[in-house]
Amino acid sequence: MEFLNKHKEQNRLQKSLTKKEGQLLVIYGRRRCGKSTLIKNTIGPEDIYFMAQQTDETIQRQQLASVIAEKIPGFDTVVYPTWESIFQSLNNQAKSPITLCLDEFPYLTRSSPELPSVLQKVIDQQQNKNYHILICGSSQQMMNSLALDSSSPLYGRATEIIKIRPIEAGWIKEALETDAINAVREYAIWGGVPRYWELRKNGESYEESIKSLILDNQGVLHEEPSRLFLDDMRESVQAYSILSIVGNGANRVSEIASRLNKPANQLSRPIEKLISLGYLKRELPFGENSKNSKKGIYRIAEPFFNFYFTFVVPHLSRLELNLTQQVYDIFKSRETQFVSSEWENLCRRSVPYAPIEGIQFGPAQRWWGINSKKEPVEIDVVAESIDGNYLLVGECKWSEIEKPYALINQTRQKGEMLPFAKNKTIIPAIFVRNTSENEPASNIFLADDILNRLRVGE
Repeated sequence: MEFLNKHKEQNRLQKSLTKKEGQLLVIYGRRRCGKSTLIKNTIGPEDIYFMAQQTDETIQRQQLASVIAEKIPGFDTVVYPTWESIFQSLNNQAKSPITLCLDEFPYLTRSSPELPSVLQKVIDQQQNKNYHILICGSSQQMMNSLALDSSSPLYGRATEIIKIRPIEAGWIKEALETDAINAVREYAIWGGVPRYWELRKNGESYEESIKSLILDNQGVLHEEPSRLFLDDMRESVQAYSILSIVGNGANRVSEIASRLNKPANQLSRPIEKLISLGYLKRELPFGENSKNSKKGIYRIAEPFFNFYFTFVVPHLSRLELNLTQQVYDIFKSRETQFVSSEWENLCRRSVPYAPIEGIQFGPAQRWWGINSKKEPVEIDVVAESIDGNYLLVGECKWSEIEKPYALINQTRQKGEMLPFAKNKTIIPAIFVRNTSENEPASNIFLADDILNRLRVGE
């Protein structure tokens, strides 16, 4: 897979690594999002890259010494009884500023809990004058606590902390070499994780890739959520259960608690954890205060997880019997509705990235409630302009629209009836898979338009 959409992070790293004084840099993010690829595309030939293993600390030091010896001959002829001794020796033998990359750093700290304190001493006493230290890990919880928790020995020492996130949808068309409509359909399955894109690209057809990689009980991604939870969740069973329930259509805390047979107040911490890790999201109607609103609903935030907990988990018994075609057929019967939901997410996400009719809007949300005519209404996209004078009101359709201007007029009328539309100029927009119009207007957005707006970081 081509190195896509990580140039901003790469530039930040390169800038830090050109400094003469030894730096501490931290890179973290969920597994398979390209952290190691970013590092390898940034460091130079004289730098040291060490991928830690889950072994005893003595073996870990021996392995690190062997890797360093590839750049500094003879480095591994000495036995290093402590981590401090190996860091001091590297500082003494490094002839010019180099970078020591410790990938999967949490594996080292599990074997050596004292390691963060050792690194604190090394940095505070400037024992790494001749090399930068770059630590990286997939355990978001542990890496976050190492760098951002005020009680951590390394708190305040890092000169660069970079969280690697999934790639935005605007890049998947290029990555999979497909058209915009199919790119949206693919993104609804694989999300923005580069490794998933790579597996998909190396696979066969859309159908065969879904069946062989995800549905097949021997597939590479068949147990992917469980593996990811092991990195970050102490109570992975509870996390799995919550996402399974949300994937099955329960979106309110009361519903989730009822199905788990637990008091709702016992779920606030695990739900907040899932949100912080990017697996769950809380949706509020536009204009609601997130601190005191009781109208929030929960949805699975990540497309791959959404597919997994909607179509894999409910049918695990069938998949264990190798009935993958049956489960795929179930998915196909609901595919349009499933992709449509992700299409709405993409449309909302695209709003702040470029002006619409020359107007810059803030983040978009859904809205549901009672309009000024006392009628229940749902609107897919609502956003306020930065100056507060305009209100974008949009409808999303994952279909071809034959009379788009009629839908635009309907959308404008719905917008004018919103309870918060007073003194606002309504800007209607529609987001459709395709339209029969040859020259769509500025407020008609097709799949290509949305993906182009979502080429974030280009």
